[in-house]
Amino acid sequence: MMDTLNELLEDEIRDIYNAENQLVKALPKMAKKATSPALKDAFTSHLKETENHVKRLEAVGELLGIAKLAGKKCHAMEGLIEEGKEVLEEDGEGAVIDAALIGAAQRVEHYEMAAYGTARGMAEALKQDKVVQLLQETLDEETAADEKLTMIAEEEVLQAAVSMG
Repeated sequence: MMDTLNELLEDEIRDIYNAENQLVKALPKMAKKATSPALKDAFTSHLKETENHVKRLEAVGELLGIAKLAGKKCHAMEGLIEEGKEVLEEDGEGAVIDAALIGAAQRVEHYEMAAYGTARGMAEALKQDKVVQLLQETLDEETAADEKLTMIAEEEVLQAAVSMG
């Protein structure tokens, strides 16, 4: 039932919570597959951030009085991770695989940025200032992770992939 903006926000938070938990499981596999030390490090450091995103969402759930965050499946993240698994199963030149991993990771980041921005907007409309602050904090980290991936791609991985032929 979604008759109120509060109910919609709760649904969004539960969806993002599941998405982040799926990502906690996927990031170590991506780090293991990456050959670029900078990319491995980016995935490893973002795993720690993602674990904090889960905790932050638990705090948001408490603030909003959400009894149970678990139980909703984020099908969008499931699909993005499934696409990422295709890259994990590929063999090929390290830099080319790294470029594919960056593409998969950036699709995830962009989904998360959209989800957090949407939820933040709802929380703003509902005058949930502390929730807005927590969601903005995560949105800023997701944006920074996306920018870091772009930098690794542009400064290292894509040039290395070009030299592979």
